[in-house]
Amino acid sequence: MEFFTTKTNIPFMQQRSLAFGLSLAVIIASCLSLGIYGLNMSLDFTGGHQVQLQFDETPAMDTIRSAIHSSKQITVYTLGSSKNILMKIPHDNQLQDTHKLRKLLEEKFPTAKISQLSYIGPQIGTALLFDGINAMIIALLCTMVYIAMRFEYRFAISALIALLHDPIITLGIFSFFRVEFDIISLAGILTVLGYSLNDTIVVYDRIRENYQANPKHHIHDIVNRAINDTLSRTIITSGLTLLAVLALCFFGGATLWGFSLALAIGIIVGTYSSIYVAGALSVVIGLQAPDLANSSSKRQPHVL
Repeated sequence: MEFFTTKTNIPFMQQRSLAFGLSLAVIIASCLSLGIYGLNMSLDFTGGHQVQLQFDETPAMDTIRSAIHSSKQITVYTLGSSKNILMKIPHDNQLQDTHKLRKLLEEKFPTAKISQLSYIGPQIGTALLFDGINAMIIALLCTMVYIAMRFEYRFAISALIALLHDPIITLGIFSFFRVEFDIISLAGILTVLGYSLNDTIVVYDRIRENYQANPKHHIHDIVNRAINDTLSRTIITSGLTLLAVLALCFFGGATLWGFSLALAIGIIVGTYSSIYVAGALSVVIGLQAPDLANSSSKRQPHVL
C-alpha cells in the first residue's frame, strides 16, 4: 500500500538546515517553558490523597471540588459513569490525616459511598519519578548500543539525539499548557520512544539497502532516496495510529487524557524526527558511504 500515487523525490537533505533550525527553536522554547513553569505534576509524583466516590445521582463537579477546602487545587474526574467520581487531593498539611479526611467526606457527602481512599506520600511520588527517569535513560542507552552494533555508531548517536528530541518537545508542551503530568503520561512518553525508534530503524535499514544497490552514489543521495522510499510507509502507519490515539483523546475521558495527549504529540513529533532529523543528522556528524559498507557486513543473513 502506498500513500503517494507517484514516487516521491523530496529533497530532504537540502532542507536539513531548515529542519534542524526549527527543531532547535522548539527545543529551546520547550526547555525555557520547563525552566520557567516546570511540569504540573500530579499527586502520583507530589503525593496526596486519591478518593473514589459513588453517588446515587449525578453530582455537580464544582460542588464536589468546593466542598473540600484545601490550599491546593483539587482535580475531579468521572470514572466509568457520571455517578462515579475520582478525586485527587494534592499533599496538604490540613488534609494529611486520612481518618480526618474520611470523616470530612462523610459529613460533606452523606449519600455517597467511599469506594476508595488512599494516600500517596511525597517520598513515594519522588521515587516513582526517579524510577521513570531511570527507565527512560536505560532504554535510550540500550537502544544506542543496539544500533551501534547492528548498524553504525553514527547512526546510534543520531538516533539518540532524535529520540531525546521527541520527549523534550512533548514535555515542553505539557509545561506550557499546564497539562497535568502523571504516571500514565510518563508511560505514554516511553511508548513514543519505542514507536519513534521503529520508524528510525526502518529508515536506517533502507539507507543500507540503497547503498548495497548503488555503492557509488553520494551519501546525500543514498539517504535522501531512503527517506523518500519509506515516506509512504511512515505516513500511513503514523497516520492510522494517530487516528486511534485521537479517539482516546476525545472519548477516553479525563483519566486517559494525559496518556493519549503524550502519545498524540509524540507520534507527530516522532514522525517528523524520523523523516527530517535522524537520517540527515547521521550525515552531518560524519557518515560516509564507506561506513555503510562496514555496516552492511554486520547484517545477518536471512534464515529460511
